[in-house]
Amino acid sequence: MLTRAAWGWLVLAGSLLAAGLEPRPRPGDYPAHLQLAELAVGADYLVRSFTARQQTFVLPSFLVIEVALYPAPSSRLLVQAGQFSLRINGAKRALMPQPPGMAAAELKYPDWEQRPEVVLGGGVGNAGIVIGSRQPVERFPGDPRARTPRLPAPQQGAGSEKEPEDRPEQLVVEAALPEGETSGPVAGYLYFPYKGKPGKIRSLELLYQGPAGQSTLRLR
Repeated sequence: MLTRAAWGWLVLAGSLLAAGLEPRPRPGDYPAHLQLAELAVGADYLVRSFTARQQTFVLPSFLVIEVALYPAPSSRLLVQAGQFSLRINGAKRALMPQPPGMAAAELKYPDWEQRPEVVLGGGVGNAGIVIGSRQPVERFPGDPRARTPRLPAPQQGAGSEKEPEDRPEQLVVEAALPEGETSGPVAGYLYFPYKGKPGKIRSLELLYQGPAGQSTLRLR
């Protein structure tokens, strides 16, 4: 059951705007791609991970698909996450993508269900891998669940300023597929709810049905 704080976060996350990702130069740069009369689509199956600002995070309850849309020159296209669905192992019922706020809530409140996780640090000089659970989030002032030993904070040099930390729950919304009308290429992540084992996925198809027509991309 979602707590009041969690519902509040979902409302806040819903108000954030997705900036998306930088589309790759060509649809063919994606492992799966298709061409319709007025639209080209590229897609990449990332299992449970997403990358934003040179950091990679894991969403234990979602499958992540990077998708890019390339409208034909001199045309405008309405882009919506709901134009896509995901069919697993040929099932009749395909999965619909969830709002980015749902994925953000899993990162914001990871102690709903404690699971091991892997976080990869990107960038030069920061290639560490961390395996384990996140620290419990304080649900209310003085919450005993959130009391854990803390290491002393490193002292900052004179005149130094602490750079703002990129929060995963904000990055997962920021990197989602932008919605709305566009005349140029757009790209971003789609988050499909799935608690099964990815290793048991034998076939995976991304279905598109929108103003440019309908088609299927085979991801696996």
